[in-house]
Amino acid sequence: MTARLVVLVSGNGSNLQAVLDACARGGLDAEVVSVVSNRVDAFGLQRAARAKVRTVVCEPQPGEERAAYDERLGRLVARANPDLVVLAGWMRLLSLTFLQRFPGRVVNLHPALPGTYPGTRAVERAFADAQAGTCATTGVMVHLVPDEGVDDGPVLATAEVAILPDDTLDSLSARIHAAEHLLLVDTLRTLIKELADVRRP
Repeated sequence: MTARLVVLVSGNGSNLQAVLDACARGGLDAEVVSVVSNRVDAFGLQRAARAKVRTVVCEPQPGEERAAYDERLGRLVARANPDLVVLAGWMRLLSLTFLQRFPGRVVNLHPALPGTYPGTRAVERAFADAQAGTCATTGVMVHLVPDEGVDDGPVLATAEVAILPDDTLDSLSARIHAAEHLLLVDTLRTLIKELADVRRP
């Protein structure tokens, strides 16, 4: 089967690009059918447009409650009939209003290992701890998002990234991004195979 992916982005979209490239070269039996952003200026939208993928901007309205926004977002995503919803640099916490529409199908990428540095600025926090001598390794993980917990859903895959003595924040960030690109595509490949196995008569 060719899986239908909807990717949610808030910024640069380099992980989206890794998924688009894998689909284009046949390394991922999937199609990105829509890219949704909560920010009109997210560069990920330009990446999607270059790949001729439908883009949707769903910005929060002034005074809009979180559940109301997530209801609106959920309707937009559901129109694309996704097999998987991929959070690739999506910088909003999703409520059950959204998540219950797609049970077991929302996948998040986070630049830290399970149980470490949940939330924002994970790479910066790991680098600061390395500078203070309290850690020497960080990493990335891909996990399911079943509820409103922050970066703590069931873990699908991880990859460790060493923090080198001569690292700068930029050099560490670059290696984190490289690890993210590989891990996300590999994990999606596994999930898509599992979906195909389930649906096979």
